[in-house]
Amino acid sequence: MQGDSITISSKILKENRPIYIHTPAPDTAHPDKQYPVLYVMDGESHFDMLSQYADYLSRWDVNVIPEMIVVGIVNTKRTRDLTPTESIINYFGKPDTSAVSWMKPSGGNELFLQFIKEELMSYVEAHYKTQPFRIFAGHSFGGIASINCLLTHPDMFSAYIAVSPSFWWDGEYIVKLADKKLKPGAALNKIFFYSDAGEGISDGSSFHSNTIKFDSLLAGKKIAGLNYAYKYYPAETHMTEPMPAYYDALRFIYKDWHPAKK
Repeated sequence: MQGDSITISSKILKENRPIYIHTPAPDTAHPDKQYPVLYVMDGESHFDMLSQYADYLSRWDVNVIPEMIVVGIVNTKRTRDLTPTESIINYFGKPDTSAVSWMKPSGGNELFLQFIKEELMSYVEAHYKTQPFRIFAGHSFGGIASINCLLTHPDMFSAYIAVSPSFWWDGEYIVKLADKKLKPGAALNKIFFYSDAGEGISDGSSFHSNTIKFDSLLAGKKIAGLNYAYKYYPAETHMTEPMPAYYDALRFIYKDWHPAKK
């Protein structure tokens, strides 16, 4: 882990939450310089990778994205925090009634988003030099958490990344929510990148077909101002895909960005 490691005593979640924070190297010529902030779920897995991407892509001789602060949110109860509903329907559409099911507890994403908005963002913005531009990134369950936030609290972030979102959760709950929330022709001035890999091709699940369904639904809504892209990585697995997908997501979000002239 590179950067600051802090703990936030959350009144909302009623627990201590470990947080990793990576900042660009100090700019002595511009000591008051402010930075966009990338919030990434599964911080214990993806914080270091995204910190390295942010540093490399913003380096003077690469310079295709701005320097940014990266905030890694470390898991305590992952399924609870990253899922929008209570459910025991598993990846293959079957009920998991085991007393020690990995799917329990679930449905706490609303409280988790409240924690991010009211406690985590408040801390970051009080202690670091931040711009208003924020990115929310997640993989798998983190992917549906990102999309759930886009649909229910769109103003929390400027851009959203969903890598292999688990659309299968609770009978395609997020796909149905998108159909309900996104009115044809409505406006949503956000940037959105989503992707999937080889899931559902050889394992008999609906993973890839669910993603295609969501992509078709989004295209049909013709949402004004929504700058979005879907990318499919058939050669990648669920766990290798974050490496190319997060890179491509950052390049997409900043595809029209140009460094300020010195």
